[in-house]
Amino acid sequence: MNAPTPALVAPRPERLRLVGQRRQLLALMHQRLMFGMLVYAGVIALIALRILYLAAFGDHAGRKVGLTTLIPDRGDIVDRDGEPLARTIDAWIIALHPTKVIGSKLELARNLARLMPEKSEEQYYALLTSGKPFFYLRRRAAPALVEAVNALGEPGLAVQREPDRLYPQTSLGAHVIGYTDIDGHGVAGMERAFDGYLSDAATRGDPLILSIDSRLQQALEHELLDAMTTFSALGAAGIVMDIHTGEVLAMTSLPQLNPNAAGQGSQEARFNRATLGVYELGSTFKPFTVAMAMDSGIIKSFGQIYNCPDALRAYGHTITDTHPFGRPCTVAEIMKESSNIGTAQIAAQVGAQRQQYFLGKMGFLGPVKIELKERARALTPGNNWGPLEVMTVGYGHGIAVTPLHLATGYATLFNGGIYRPATLLKVDRRHPPAKGVRVFTEDTSYRMRALLRLVVTQGTGKKADAPGYRVGGKTGTAEKLLNGHYTSSAVVTTFAGVFPMDEPRYVVVAMLDDPKATADTYGFHTAGWNVAPVISRTVSRIAPMLGVHPNKTREPNMAEVLPFVHEKAEH
Repeated sequence: MNAPTPALVAPRPERLRLVGQRRQLLALMHQRLMFGMLVYAGVIALIALRILYLAAFGDHAGRKVGLTTLIPDRGDIVDRDGEPLARTIDAWIIALHPTKVIGSKLELARNLARLMPEKSEEQYYALLTSGKPFFYLRRRAAPALVEAVNALGEPGLAVQREPDRLYPQTSLGAHVIGYTDIDGHGVAGMERAFDGYLSDAATRGDPLILSIDSRLQQALEHELLDAMTTFSALGAAGIVMDIHTGEVLAMTSLPQLNPNAAGQGSQEARFNRATLGVYELGSTFKPFTVAMAMDSGIIKSFGQIYNCPDALRAYGHTITDTHPFGRPCTVAEIMKESSNIGTAQIAAQVGAQRQQYFLGKMGFLGPVKIELKERARALTPGNNWGPLEVMTVGYGHGIAVTPLHLATGYATLFNGGIYRPATLLKVDRRHPPAKGVRVFTEDTSYRMRALLRLVVTQGTGKKADAPGYRVGGKTGTAEKLLNGHYTSSAVVTTFAGVFPMDEPRYVVVAMLDDPKATADTYGFHTAGWNVAPVISRTVSRIAPMLGVHPNKTREPNMAEVLPFVHEKAEH
């Protein structure tokens, strides 16, 4: 093999020199790269430090903010199962800076009127020529509108993000949840009641957990709205409550309100009939009167006899019944046929002092107790609580309370006789049930079960029955006071129900304000025809969700009442 030509091979010293230069060049490049990376890292670090500084000490939109701005500006509200009812989102706003407009103001006014027709060209032009520095044109703007505004290319128009309160379930539970104003402060409902908790940096990361069950809420609202529409009522209210904890599982007021656009709702829609509306709730009060008499030793048996004539004259007034007996009748029959005459006599035996004592212990003489700020005080006879008022209050006239008062009263009557205020917060370790106050004896509470079940199986509340779920309760039809006089042409109808009556767990109250008679109700507009069916349909829907199974073999001890109803034919 021939040796390489010496001319083609570099001398050894020259080769070493080239290798050394290459290494020096690589080292220089490595140093420059490292220096560049250090500079880059330093810039990133400075930016990060600046962001943290601004977050901790900066002034944004005229208000001091801290590191807690990483948490939403307002805490979420969720139902008892964690379903979101209110949350804060980033929304687009469109603003106008008239002094920064560089194009034709007339042309811009035309374009704005085309994109946002809530104002006319003339109104937009007036804003553009007003000389003022700033206007909001649209808050919670749709992305398509933001894109169209951006496409105008006008520096005087600004689009930016801002926190906004969203109610993803729209009108569901609106009067419970409430809504906020344009600055994010609670105006009504739980938004108002817990404004501090929801906006406090220390707590707003934790949602406010309500007692409301969205499934039950939807069922109650649907059935009440259907009845309100069918009977052309002015409004409606309904409540579902756990009788042992006082938790309000559903509460609604109609007409409906959409809290996403609360300002567009009518005053009537913003009014919470369940906690602010006070009404004479009529015969739904009669079970309280009987229970008072039982606890006072006046009624010893449901077979106790009272004189029930066609009409009863009392203190210059005449008390009548829709279905007069015209004969002596038992306590069981008085409740079954909803006799004003019989109940008035029982109330007279109870007397004013004891009547006020029991009503006071149930919270009926003051504002209804619940977390909401929208709470009404009961309207009572006050200083005029004389013998006649005792009789009329006994059957639910001359005293006006909220539907929530009534629901709390029925919970007290059937949970063993213990009063607990209603709550809209989920009862758990963080929020234990309120300490109860005894109102009725446990024996009275137990014995009243059969009496109220009788009303549904054989009395005025038959249409409230939900097969298998053992509903008990009481109808109430009260004439409205118009121009200082009661009129039978306008009524408030109510049904207060409890189920399952053999082992009571839940109260359901439904009320219609001024329902009208229809052909299907044969010209009647009483509670047994229009609001009792709401209870039947609602219980049938919600009972399976609550774990109450239908059972047609179980009943309360009807031997307490049935023998005394059969005596009717003997008189």
